[in-house]
Amino acid sequence: MKVEILYFDGCPNWQDAADRVQAAADTVGLSDVTIGYRRIETEEEAAALPFAGSPTILIDGTDAFAGAPAVTEFACRVYPTGTGLAGSPTVEQLAQVLRSRI
Repeated sequence: MKVEILYFDGCPNWQDAADRVQAAADTVGLSDVTIGYRRIETEEEAAALPFAGSPTILIDGTDAFAGAPAVTEFACRVYPTGTGLAGSPTVEQLAQVLRSRI
């Protein structure tokens, strides 16, 4: 399983999302998960990718949280959580998504 985090430099949440992906992988016992990082540098690059704002978390090339509209500009993404909107999904949400892909 390959996880890729799409982000842009101005996003304050991509590193937190990466830490949470790793914690979720550890929680579900996926020690072989590879987490890659792809910095989006242009709006053209954003438009060419399944980019729904930063951070977008892809699992094997598809958005882990499908349904968010793709964006073509540098924008922060928000995720609905049990405590409201947040800049990255919770460890529990990520663990659930990872479990569904096993």
